[in-house]
Amino acid sequence: MSAGALGPWLLIAMENAARAQFSIGAPPESSPTPAIHDIRPPLDVFPYPMWMVLTAGGIALAVLALAVTLIVRAMRNRPKAPPPTPREIALKRLREAEADLTRKEPYAFSIQVSDILRQYVSAQYHLHATEQTSPEFLSDAAKSPHFTGADKQLLTQFLERCDLIKFARIDATEEESKALLDQAVRFVKGSVL
Repeated sequence: MSAGALGPWLLIAMENAARAQFSIGAPPESSPTPAIHDIRPPLDVFPYPMWMVLTAGGIALAVLALAVTLIVRAMRNRPKAPPPTPREIALKRLREAEADLTRKEPYAFSIQVSDILRQYVSAQYHLHATEQTSPEFLSDAAKSPHFTGADKQLLTQFLERCDLIKFARIDATEEESKALLDQAVRFVKGSVL
């Protein structure tokens, strides 16, 4: 096609472009302007139905109750510490008696230490040491398989020293009371089976 043939088409296209430019910004004359409404407030829309919320709440409460029950049961069934052994009790009482060494006279101290040792033997070996005289106690200890020869010798020395202080009323010194306490401690510690 030649440039002359394009002329009328070009004129028409330019007219249409000019009309389109003026008509874009202008409102159409035939349609009325729609009314603008205000923004509505947001709607609360809960995403789950009420039966689902109640079921989930019930399950959560049941799980919580089960957890609390299991924790309480575990705390009640927790193993308790074993009671102290006669040896532990005797050693504790002998340590406490050591504090009385300087405060008590040798007579009272020897009775205290002798009672601790006799109660230990009664509890540990089921001998009637607290109800017997020293010779009866030594006789039963000699027959008992629980004591070694060293234990029996130490027990004999201890009871002889206690009897001298208690019954012969010899004047014992603080060092002799300390030696009596040491013998009792050695006997309790040394008589491990």
